[in-house]
Amino acid sequence: MNARIAAIALSLFLAGAPLALTPPVAVAQEAVQGAPMELPVDAAPLTFEADGETVSFEIEIADTAERRARGLMFRTDLPEDRGMLFVFEETRPVGFWMKNTPSPLDLVFIGEDGRVIDILPGEPFSTASIAPDGPSRFVLELNQGTSQRVGLAPGTRLNHPAIDEVAGN
Repeated sequence: MNARIAAIALSLFLAGAPLALTPPVAVAQEAVQGAPMELPVDAAPLTFEADGETVSFEIEIADTAERRARGLMFRTDLPEDRGMLFVFEETRPVGFWMKNTPSPLDLVFIGEDGRVIDILPGEPFSTASIAPDGPSRFVLELNQGTSQRVGLAPGTRLNHPAIDEVAGN
């Protein structure tokens, strides 16, 4: 199976395709092994309000199937004030796994209204599916524990041009 087909299989998994696609997903994961992907930091920070203060993160944006498939795989260092925002073309069920991801993460699932739906832990190298109960439009990956440390919780409205464009703000 060539790398392009493998990447498509992985993107189907990330899009929430049925778990029956697990074998092709495993092949897709193997196809994208290699050096970690580090995307440029977006010019606009992602912000939100917590306890009357503005919290800000620098973010890398994963807005293509290939970028979403690689995400933070193989990355051993993510600055405390940085995250990766996964942007999907439509609101849909999404699921992630942590195979080839050595760092524990908070996965922040975000609706099309820009509000946090759920925050779930991602354990290093796990192949367990990580998915909220409902559909998402965006997912923000942060170092594990960051959400609690900065007061990010379900219902919080996140602000960034990519989110605001969809949410209408």
